[in-house]
Amino acid sequence: MTENSFQQLAEIAQQINETRSTNAKISCCAQYFQSFEDDQNLKLAAQFLGEGAFSSVSGKRATIGSRTYSTCAAEFCDIDYEKVFKPCKTALGSASEAIEKLIHNIEVARKKREPAQLSLREIQSIYEDIYSVSSRADKQDILRNAWKQMTPVEIKFFIRIMTRGSLRIGFEVRSVVSALAEAFGKHIDEVRYAHMITGSIGKTAILCKNDNLDEATFKLFHPLSFMLASPIESRAVENLDGYIAEEKFDGMRAQAHISGQQVELYSRDLNDITHSFPEIVQFFVKRDLPDVVFDGEICVFKNDEILPFQLLQKRMGRKKPGKEIIEKYPVLFISYDLLYHDNRPIFEKELRKRRNLLTKLSQNHDLPITNQFEVTDRDHLDELFERALAHGNEGLMLKKGDSTYEYGQRRKSWLKVKKPGGTLDTVMMYAHAGSGKRGGYYSDFTLGIRVAEDERYEEEFIPIGKAYGGYTDEEMKRINKRIKDLTVEKYGPTLGLIPEIVIELEFDDIQENKRTKANYSLRLPRFKAIRWDLNPDDADTLKDVERMYQQKISRERLKQEENPSFYIESLDLETVRDDKG
Repeated sequence: MTENSFQQLAEIAQQINETRSTNAKISCCAQYFQSFEDDQNLKLAAQFLGEGAFSSVSGKRATIGSRTYSTCAAEFCDIDYEKVFKPCKTALGSASEAIEKLIHNIEVARKKREPAQLSLREIQSIYEDIYSVSSRADKQDILRNAWKQMTPVEIKFFIRIMTRGSLRIGFEVRSVVSALAEAFGKHIDEVRYAHMITGSIGKTAILCKNDNLDEATFKLFHPLSFMLASPIESRAVENLDGYIAEEKFDGMRAQAHISGQQVELYSRDLNDITHSFPEIVQFFVKRDLPDVVFDGEICVFKNDEILPFQLLQKRMGRKKPGKEIIEKYPVLFISYDLLYHDNRPIFEKELRKRRNLLTKLSQNHDLPITNQFEVTDRDHLDELFERALAHGNEGLMLKKGDSTYEYGQRRKSWLKVKKPGGTLDTVMMYAHAGSGKRGGYYSDFTLGIRVAEDERYEEEFIPIGKAYGGYTDEEMKRINKRIKDLTVEKYGPTLGLIPEIVIELEFDDIQENKRTKANYSLRLPRFKAIRWDLNPDDADTLKDVERMYQQKISRERLKQEENPSFYIESLDLETVRDDKG
């Protein structure tokens, strides 16, 4: 195998996937990073493993849809897309997994391929070619030529890196940071800070290798890693002293970078979303702000109410929303933290000091910021929680007043207090082999809802979500014993099952998703209970899902006039709406 080839990276990724221990995964990656002598190759390796085809700060994306590369794969394998490829994809729960298996097993596809040990630079060049063309035909032509030179495992990870999704190997960017620290003998906090302020895991890798972490500098318009919250259940907190509460909005987490007339917005996955929200840009432009970076939430705000996230989805992904969409779903950026001020990052300042600076900016420039409350006791917390739900928000955020901005981590400093969005009784349709600590078991499951009496469908059940948590080890063993008797098909690491096991599935929300057969998907689905007492006829239906979705959209919400969840120090909300058009 050629050193620093893409084949080597793909095999390392596969090895990490098959390794159980998190520490062992990190050590495996660290040894891989140590093998690099060339800075550029190291940069690309870290970038591909941690960020995707392009650096997060590049503003580039290899814009290519699932259907584009999936139909290309069907043509490459000379199979019918609808009758062969789609069932394989559904069974495996992953287009890239299905493509890997098909290209490996189908003779026609094998004959087309002559693996060429492509270098990391050559792979980067292919991604640049994909980025430079716009038509589906041109993109597919590039894919076909690239795949002819790759092995199946290369093709799988080539697709996952290209689409900038998770590599699905139990190894996210924070693990890449840990691997860099181990590889080059650096303190993890130093590496994490360099990654935070540069916004680039590739650049951080080079700084690590060359012992130049102290040269890391922050620039505006490079998205920063967000501070994350832990569920309060997983971080038991007996003493609420020192915590500040604010409502957890039913919106979209975002970062606003502002310098003069330039405003850019970034989503939690560090994508540039500025084009979707032109009125927010205009709002900030009119404020005559100093150079700042805000952490906050984009919400649909209309008729004195924060409206459901589902309505915000109507705005997301649009390159240039029309006047009708903007008027129908007006949005507001509500800030709750300040990350850059007075020409320098202020992550190390405690929350109360960052909040004081944010409040002064709100007073001087008429900015919406969250309303915060000192938590006095559990009864007060319950009162605030119920008010948040009445506003239509998800619950509460509890934040330690003396905490620094712990970017990219989940600790006790920020806690989220939420109520599940609902439950559904579903059937287990597919079982997927686990990895890491769950290797050797089927631990990821595709769950379905009943459509047997639904005139729109010919099937009995269709998928509604995937879940891989919420059960005990003993329950997982019992499920694995039962699915041996229910298996009717096998697609590599996935089993197709007779739909008999009923799972009560808990979730945070229901979202429209036209890419699925149900046209809906569940947000953060997890097992609530395995209902051995129920049979498949007891499962909930698609019409139940549609009813629950409509109830969420149409529910009455408490107006912001009394006990508001956010405020503007020197400007009333009506003026904000007028100013935003």
